[in-house]
Amino acid sequence: MNYPHPFIAREGWPFVAGAFAAALAVTFFAGWAWSLFFWFIAFFVLQFFRDPARSIPGAPRAVLSPADGRVVVVERAQDPYLKRDAIKLSVFMNVFNVHSNRSPVDGEVSEVWYHPGSFLNAALPKASLGRILCYVKAGDKLARGQRYGFIRFGSRVDVYLPLSAVPKVAVGDKVYASATVIAELG
Repeated sequence: MNYPHPFIAREGWPFVAGAFAAALAVTFFAGWAWSLFFWFIAFFVLQFFRDPARSIPGAPRAVLSPADGRVVVVERAQDPYLKRDAIKLSVFMNVFNVHSNRSPVDGEVSEVWYHPGSFLNAALPKASLGRILCYVKAGDKLARGQRYGFIRFGSRVDVYLPLSAVPKVAVGDKVYASATVIAELG
């Protein structure tokens, strides 16, 4: 298990603190009846930013899911970064999924592309360009399951694999970051 960080993701600490502070303030000044909505919001924010430990499968050619959610795309596509044909696997995260992102394979980061995000409907293909925090840079080495970023307010992750990869999931399958094998490298 690779878990060198707190159960509540650091990216969420300001949001969690703010939500609980608001709930406490309303409770103190207006009472429980008026504060129930604020407590609901505080606990929702708390669950949104959780980041639990996960067991990592040992299969050396396995490609792990980088995020929790449902598979929404398994198709042949053009990799927009490397400009080559690829197998595209996309995972949609709803508001109840863990939004921490983890490395699907062992490897070295050769390049990082950044596109300023915007708020988009998560069902759209461009949703994978949302509010994403990435903590790696070119030259960094990652192990399968290692945490590399967090999607704060976006909800989709795309994985582009060589055409020789064999998908192990189908559209509609529920997947878990670092725990679900989504493909096997050929």
